[in-house]
Amino acid sequence: MKLQKLFFTALLLLAVSFQCSAENHARKVFMFGFAALFNDSTVYFTDIQEVDSVWLETKNKFLYSRDNYSYQLKDHLKKIGQEHPACLVVFAEKKKDAERKYVKMRKRYVSNKKGQHLYNIKYINANDFRFKGILPDTDYLNAQNKTKKSKKK
Repeated sequence: MKLQKLFFTALLLLAVSFQCSAENHARKVFMFGFAALFNDSTVYFTDIQEVDSVWLETKNKFLYSRDNYSYQLKDHLKKIGQEHPACLVVFAEKKKDAERKYVKMRKRYVSNKKGQHLYNIKYINANDFRFKGILPDTDYLNAQNKTKKSKKK
């Protein structure tokens, strides 16, 4: 009887681990960064970059640790002498979608309806700055697995 319980438990754990690993894995996304310096009307755009090891929540495609990607850009800008940049990261799973978002955001800052440049736009080349994928900690993965198990029950 104990052997059957042990076998059943091992089989159940194996099945759960396969399911969890299938849904929680790193994905390839295309992302770019944007930073604004409001004290001198300067904005920065990074190139659209392919990042291989990005984790997205499976239900709503929410970027895991999105603030840390912004901090990567902020740290780079601080190294080149910019004091307090406000940074954000935009991503998409398809390159075409990322390009569309890039063009839409860039259009806001290039010029107004009269053709006047409102902001000083600077571009950060991918050779100068690259985003690095962030792996989730075990607490995050365990929390996701617990919510999946409770939904099944």
